[in-house]
Amino acid sequence: MITVLGLGFVGLTTGLGFAKKGFKTYGLDINAARVAQLRNFEIPFHEPHLKEVLEETAGKTFFLNPPLEEAIQDSEVIFICVGTPGSPDGSADLTYLLAAIKDILAIDTDTHQVIVTKSTVPPSTVAKRVKPYVDELLAAKPGRKVSLASNPEFLREGYCWEDFIEPDRVVLGVNDEISQEILTRIYAPFEAPIHYVSTNSAEFIKYLSNTLLSTLISYANEMAMVADQIGDIDIPRAFRILHEDKRWLSRAPGKPAGMASYVYPGCGYGGYCLPKDTAALHSIAAQHGFDAQILGGNLQTNEDVKDFVVEKVKKTVKPEEPVGILGLSFKVGSDDVRMTPPADIIAKLIKAGYRNILAYDPLANDAFKAEYPDLEIAFEPTLESLMDKVNHTVILTAWPEFKEKKELIQQKPVFDFRYIY
Repeated sequence: MITVLGLGFVGLTTGLGFAKKGFKTYGLDINAARVAQLRNFEIPFHEPHLKEVLEETAGKTFFLNPPLEEAIQDSEVIFICVGTPGSPDGSADLTYLLAAIKDILAIDTDTHQVIVTKSTVPPSTVAKRVKPYVDELLAAKPGRKVSLASNPEFLREGYCWEDFIEPDRVVLGVNDEISQEILTRIYAPFEAPIHYVSTNSAEFIKYLSNTLLSTLISYANEMAMVADQIGDIDIPRAFRILHEDKRWLSRAPGKPAGMASYVYPGCGYGGYCLPKDTAALHSIAAQHGFDAQILGGNLQTNEDVKDFVVEKVKKTVKPEEPVGILGLSFKVGSDDVRMTPPADIIAKLIKAGYRNILAYDPLANDAFKAEYPDLEIAFEPTLESLMDKVNHTVILTAWPEFKEKKELIQQKPVFDFRYIY
């Protein structure tokens, strides 16, 4: 029996994934609007396959938002998938995580339970923050038996289902045989390599993965800015030729490995994971007395590239001219606009005096409007309607539609900051 607390990208995918494998799984979320959508078989964000799996498993192996006491008392494993947003100093905010643990331990049960942190948290969180907190709460409950574990996720938005149901590896941070035995049992049906490490190591591996990706992106963006300064360099072609290096290739002859997509210039990385995780690891390194200069430079480059975009626009476009923003989500295949670079770029353009900004995204118009209500821009329902109203366009997300309709877009001056042409 499994309980998943938090039904965002990670939690919903996790809950439905275990339910698909036949485990009785409870999924809970405190967001009433989100729960209402799920009861109507509506996925609150763009993520392929989840709707079909929800329809298939609901009421059979997946049970949505039962009373918390019922779910906890009927579970051996409890996955915490709540948000761990970044604080102003870059550190991770553990408020929701610790609140979830308090709610779990307020419920009595004779079952030895494994509480698994799946939310992304900095190394040493379970050992130095969660365990002391749990020990404190359990001091008055000597009969309550709990083990703690860490199980980081490696899900790509837009491909969450594939990544969960067919993982390339499973990382389990465990400190006792009970945790290892139970978690091994529930992951056995996935037939993936399982790595047993300490909770610190599990937490670090997640940050190791995300900060490598963010560093690759910042490196590519810095090189693109260098090339622009030098001049007479075909930037997109240079990077595409770079990817032909056989060291970037997968085992399938001639097919680029997925990592190559991170070594390609754009307008900065965004979304929920890379910005906050890179900042969090940089912050925790500083707390331990180490100045992680590469991570610091990575974060600075991610800000510098947005200024680079704005300055390029300012050199050509007058503030009173209508400007079209093509792409609002932080990546293709997702409607996620959290910490998306287009939001910062639009804000900088507005600050520079641009008041006639129109935007179009194939998926994210409504999400962007809801997330950034203070950004006074207009939204167009189609690419064609936007092109009729603007003098210049700025490509900030590399949607396939923008590649397919190259001739339409290039009828007017275009700033291609995703280097898709």
